[in-house]
Amino acid sequence: MAKYTLIKNATIVNEGTLLAHDVLIKDRRIEKIGFGLSHESAEVIDADGKFLLPGVIDDQVHFREPGLTHKAEIYTESRAAVAGGITSFMEMPNTVPNTLTQELLQDKYDIASKSSLANYSFFMGASNDNIEEVMKTSRQNVCGIKVFMGSSTGNMLVDNEKTLTELFSRAELIVAAHCEDETTIRRNTELFKEKYDGNIPFTAHPLIRSEEACYLSSSKAVALAKANNTKFHVLHISSGKETGLFDNSVPLKDKLITSEACIHHMWFSDEDYLTKGGLIKWNPAVKTAFDRDTIFQAMLDDKIDVIATDHAPHTIEEKDNDYLNCPSGGPLVQHALPAMLEHHLNGKISMERIVEKMCHNPAILFEVKERGYIREGYYADLVIVDTADQWLVQKENVLSKCGWSPFEGQSFRSQITHTFVSGHLAYANGKFNEGVNGERLMFDRK
Repeated sequence: MAKYTLIKNATIVNEGTLLAHDVLIKDRRIEKIGFGLSHESAEVIDADGKFLLPGVIDDQVHFREPGLTHKAEIYTESRAAVAGGITSFMEMPNTVPNTLTQELLQDKYDIASKSSLANYSFFMGASNDNIEEVMKTSRQNVCGIKVFMGSSTGNMLVDNEKTLTELFSRAELIVAAHCEDETTIRRNTELFKEKYDGNIPFTAHPLIRSEEACYLSSSKAVALAKANNTKFHVLHISSGKETGLFDNSVPLKDKLITSEACIHHMWFSDEDYLTKGGLIKWNPAVKTAFDRDTIFQAMLDDKIDVIATDHAPHTIEEKDNDYLNCPSGGPLVQHALPAMLEHHLNGKISMERIVEKMCHNPAILFEVKERGYIREGYYADLVIVDTADQWLVQKENVLSKCGWSPFEGQSFRSQITHTFVSGHLAYANGKFNEGVNGERLMFDRK
């Protein structure tokens, strides 16, 4: 027997408009969108005064499973994501072992099918010596290929020119890259070790992993992609200079070269190292206020296409180390949408643009099948948001396994009240219903 849910009186934010409509969900999909809907057997949720958004699609997370589960697990981090309004994620290959074979890639899908509360996909990883394996990757049920053109875990730094050229010329699905020049970073690290006698302050991080290191790598990668007509996506832009590499003259669906901004690069600046220290140590680094503001504007100007998290948790014990021994990365999935809604309430971005950059555009860019929009017939990945419900981020309400957040002490004025994942009400008013797992993302690629 079909299960119906009726969301009444919501202000729907979708495809550039705000509409006061109801939404009827039948099983996994949106059955009807309209005014004054009713259904005799539906469970009714009154969303009066609240906004209804498509579920966020996060195209860059590190959920640490397998091999690094003392930091995080697919179950724990997907749970935090759902509480933050993220209904689908794309996870990176620098787990242990690195995801460099089709068998290891399938292992992650098997884990997620049993434990993920959100919908999921996993990137196939590229190395200097696995090109033939990469080329076996399915276009229909894998989000893309990930290449690290900068430091990473294990055997994932791709710095062989021949390998890069072969990857960019042969890839049939989107290639996503972490772009930082390794030679520049190593040189800068040695200079700062000498300057501070090994006791490097966290304020040096954006000088070591510098604008120069980022631009050298990203400009080289963009040139390589253009030369080979590669569909190419530059992850986590961290410097204002890099935004000049990207174009806004054509619609996203027609772009071959695209880019992403992450929450932390649009929120924090180098001034925050004085109080946050290693808690905001990411690769690439949080840089100046000018970089932060330029990235935000480039996102508004459509030079940067999507907003993601680069959620990458470490234990607080690992983070509580000196600069050279403190790993880079932090948890963000639970607080990404509240952070962007805070920007909205401060007058910096409209609700419609948040939905475009966090929901619609990832779906367009990766050609996600029947998700990312509130449309009849699409999967019911939906989020209800109350923009007048203030709360404080504290250790006690952090859901990531690591148990901390760079946003601790931050007051947000918006609360995610309900999250539907493929029609299943997975989260409602602080409580989870874990009876149904998320689904594998499929891709509508020719």
